[in-house]
Amino acid sequence: MIIMALNCGSSSVKYQLFDWERKEIVAKGMVERVIIGDSFIMHEVPGRETHHYEQDCPNHQAAIDLVIKTVTDPVTGVLKSVAEISAVGHRVVHGGEKFTCSVMIDGKVLDAVKEVQHLAPLHNPPNIEGIEAAQALMPTIPHVAIFDTAFHQTMPEYAYIYPLPYEWYEKYQVRRYGFHGTSHLYVSKRAAVLLGKSPKECNIITMHIGNGVSHCAIKNGISVDTTMGLTPLEGAVMGTRCGDIDPAIPAFMMQKENLSAKEIDSILNKKSGVMGITGRFTDRRDVIEHAQAGDLRCQLSLEIEAYRLKKYIGAFMSVVGRLDAVVFTAGVGEMGAPIREKAIEGLEHLGIILDRERNRNAMTRKRESLITTDDSPVKVFVIPTDEELVFTEDVVAILNGTYTDHMHFEYSFGKQDFVRK
Repeated sequence: MIIMALNCGSSSVKYQLFDWERKEIVAKGMVERVIIGDSFIMHEVPGRETHHYEQDCPNHQAAIDLVIKTVTDPVTGVLKSVAEISAVGHRVVHGGEKFTCSVMIDGKVLDAVKEVQHLAPLHNPPNIEGIEAAQALMPTIPHVAIFDTAFHQTMPEYAYIYPLPYEWYEKYQVRRYGFHGTSHLYVSKRAAVLLGKSPKECNIITMHIGNGVSHCAIKNGISVDTTMGLTPLEGAVMGTRCGDIDPAIPAFMMQKENLSAKEIDSILNKKSGVMGITGRFTDRRDVIEHAQAGDLRCQLSLEIEAYRLKKYIGAFMSVVGRLDAVVFTAGVGEMGAPIREKAIEGLEHLGIILDRERNRNAMTRKRESLITTDDSPVKVFVIPTDEELVFTEDVVAILNGTYTDHMHFEYSFGKQDFVRK
């Protein structure tokens, strides 16, 4: 059984083919610069050199068509035909309150996704375009939607309702939703395994830190709070997003700079965060390198980001009560040792005792690592995330009729004998 995972962004299409029987990735890659011109595909097959091919993709259907041709090509491919694909799992960023788990896509589901696309105008439209394009190109293959927001639908009302006019929630669904749900699900299940406990017995803070950043307070195995809100703009400092700020600042700057709502939205989403502080970087590797070389604004960026991370650890500890573990994941979380160190140093009074050597050595995206001392009451792990595996297992379970909510469904990565390939 071959499962395809598709993640369609505004100008990219990421894909992965997973062989369910052999439990291994067959191929993966990305089509970049979709719509904007000079498109190309980077196609990876284990044991082969990466295949790079340039082809203009004016829309998502052209990009997915290029993916299909590449994976079925006699030279570059791994499949004889698209008929070998058993199902396609699609990442959908926002499911609103309509979806609490992954679902098979039919007309009603697609209409429901379209109804909430105003809640994620940067993300849901390309997700929808990708679904429709894939359905047109692979009409006989089942398609499944996996929602970023679904994992957080267990939050209590007092955690997701904003202190705003209540009719905004009733009329426009303005509330906290949270994102990166599949990542938080995966690493929290893995952390439970490393702790030797059932997820229901675990209180964990998961910290997904990449270009986008979100943290999750997980109590007794379920999400009870998270940092992103109605949109992915709220919360921690991110690559280009501001995260938490005084809500009066946008109106103030709109008056000062004569900015439109669209312009200020673009600044907060695309020109703020690490980019805004440093003036030129979003990649934390660049920030760390230049900070070590004496760049004051890069040093400031690291201090601000780590300080905000530390504040959320403290805040979420008060939410979950007894804390078992903190988990760092995603690109920066997995590779940004200096940022991790700054975020958790000085928290000994909260039961977090950093082992600096372990932290420095935890610089790989292939290994799960403990970065606190053996006697630290609260463990801190670095766990490489695997959202595509969550996609795959949800899809297979839906096909087999065995799928249920994540607290009752037994994922392979939630077992003690799981081995990451």
